[in-house]
Amino acid sequence: MRIFKNKGEFTKFQILAKIAQQEPHLKQKDIADELGITVQAVSENIKSLVKDGYVETGTSNFRYKITKYGIDKVKTDAINLKSYSDMVLTVMNGYKLIWPAIAAEDLHQGEQVWLNMDDGILYADTEDKSGAYAEVFSDALEGEDVTLINLGGEIDLVPKDVVIVKIPPIAEGGSRACDMDKINEIYAQDFDRIGVLGTSARAITNQLNVYPDFEFATAEATCSAAEKGLRVLVFAVGKMTNRITSRLEEKGIVYCIEDVKKL
Repeated sequence: MRIFKNKGEFTKFQILAKIAQQEPHLKQKDIADELGITVQAVSENIKSLVKDGYVETGTSNFRYKITKYGIDKVKTDAINLKSYSDMVLTVMNGYKLIWPAIAAEDLHQGEQVWLNMDDGILYADTEDKSGAYAEVFSDALEGEDVTLINLGGEIDLVPKDVVIVKIPPIAEGGSRACDMDKINEIYAQDFDRIGVLGTSARAITNQLNVYPDFEFATAEATCSAAEKGLRVLVFAVGKMTNRITSRLEEKGIVYCIEDVKKL
């Protein structure tokens, strides 16, 4: 359904509706302030409305007066606008807020389930009975993704800290300039995910015989994992660490940087 040809047509409708209120001392500045446009824009639009026969100027005690044609136009546009608005609301009301999870058991439509986060993955089951809950929208077998609606409650997630191992850039020796004993001590800590950023950083994980969980969009992946309660270790080259720390600071996630360059 097409209501107005462009933004300018909608502005004219708004100005015409304002004039239709028949305020005797209505000024162009009043209209401009209310619509958030310039006085010049109001003036140009009023000239156009006068030319089209929708508005008269300088009649009786009114600065501007809407004509019969103007009244008909406002009514028609308002009815069309309302019909369009009603149609949009009808469509949007047909949508249900849905959320996906992994079924921890066979689930059936209409069942109430409880949600928990395990290793960064959202699971739904009928046993937990605490925290966040939802209703099963359609049947799902154990291990499948299940569609959930009518979500409520909260999942208790505590963001974990991030450890960033700063690797020297290749111009400063790259992986060969690293203190591998120190790196092994750091890696021996308990981490849920490993990320890399930069070729020399990937060389370090190769030496550790570790395949990284992510090496592309590392800053975003690190933030997402930490927010889901996973502790992340990231190997990043030189100033590339700034890409990660800036995103972590935006999210309010705690981090530390370990410089492993040989002394």
